[in-house]
Amino acid sequence: MGDAKRRKETLGENYGKEPKIAPWVPFTKTQAQQFVNWSSTGAWVGIGLLVAAWITIRFIGPLFGWWQVS
Repeated sequence: MGDAKRRKETLGENYGKEPKIAPWVPFTKTQAQQFVNWSSTGAWVGIGLLVAAWITIRFIGPLFGWWQVS
């Protein structure tokens, strides 16, 4: 008996479906990868906003006389 047939018998109706990471994890590998991609993008956007705010507070505001940095 070939490996594919054995696997099909073992998995039953779950054969051909995307496997979960573990039985207790409620999402699949693809969903986990999508979450990692979204969170990484969000982190980089947050870093960019932090840098923009720092440049505004440190350089742009004092340059236009909006406030003085101590």
